[in-house]
Amino acid sequence: MSLEVERKFICDADTLKTLEELGAVCVGQQQFLDQYFDNPQFDLTLRDMWLRKRKGCWELKCPAEETSGEQSRAAALCTRYKEIITLHEIQLRVAEVIPDVCEDRDAETASSHQDESWLSRRNLACFAEFTTVRQSFNLEEGGVQIDLDQADFGYHVGELEVVVPEGGDVQAALEKIERTAQKLGLTGDQRVEGKMTIFLKRYHPEHYAKLLSAHIL
Repeated sequence: MSLEVERKFICDADTLKTLEELGAVCVGQQQFLDQYFDNPQFDLTLRDMWLRKRKGCWELKCPAEETSGEQSRAAALCTRYKEIITLHEIQLRVAEVIPDVCEDRDAETASSHQDESWLSRRNLACFAEFTTVRQSFNLEEGGVQIDLDQADFGYHVGELEVVVPEGGDVQAALEKIERTAQKLGLTGDQRVEGKMTIFLKRYHPEHYAKLLSAHIL
């Protein structure tokens, strides 16, 4: 299970120019649809668990515990999530939070990415859906991916991301992200809002307010 360490930043017309001046290499452009799922009580998202389907595959992002060495400014500007991509493990994690409303529990073991009956058995429904166009870049210093995202609801945001293998050095990832942020001239001491935060604030204010009061957002 990998750990995603990520810092978001505001990107504008000058960002591409800055990347070009730094010698960044474009490693791809893609467009993808994200669909996020929860039950009516928001039992997953109120635990900072984000179940989504992207390009036909399921992913679950769960919060990672901070260690004592991560209480720096760089750490405060980053998020850390464990990413689970194995469907069976995703279903097990979700089951720990939301019990099955049906008796046929054996059916879940045979489900696939195409079989979505396990969602209805836990009363899970899509609460957010949007398309993102993403450009990805790498700098000479390896290990940090720079993504520039444009969501179809009019929000632009950049992301600096390092994927840390299980048991890997999170502090080293934070330092890589900080060095890259300095090269890009990023300033500020507040976390930049991500696509989901803006989407919920605009289109689902009640859900947003509950997450805000629970200190998830």
